[in-house]
Amino acid sequence: MNIYVGNLPYTISEDDLNDAFSEFGEVASVSIIKDKFSGQSKGFGFVEMPNDSEAEEAIKALNERDFKGRNLRVNQAKPREDRPQRRPRH
Repeated sequence: MNIYVGNLPYTISEDDLNDAFSEFGEVASVSIIKDKFSGQSKGFGFVEMPNDSEAEEAIKALNERDFKGRNLRVNQAKPREDRPQRRPRH
């Protein structure tokens, strides 16, 4: 299951996020989305967990939980095709 994690502290590392989710089961991958120009975290990321029941438990336990001073927003990620397309800037 692909999990969206929002409201991340900007100083968090992928290892920190991996540690938080691995308490609930196997983590296949972690990625924090960063600005392509500055390299600064955009405050959200994704965690992939192969076992859906472990992923659901992690979502329930971590959603709204204080994580290094910020309350996380955690839910199942929506597939890319379900999100509206961004219009190119002119």
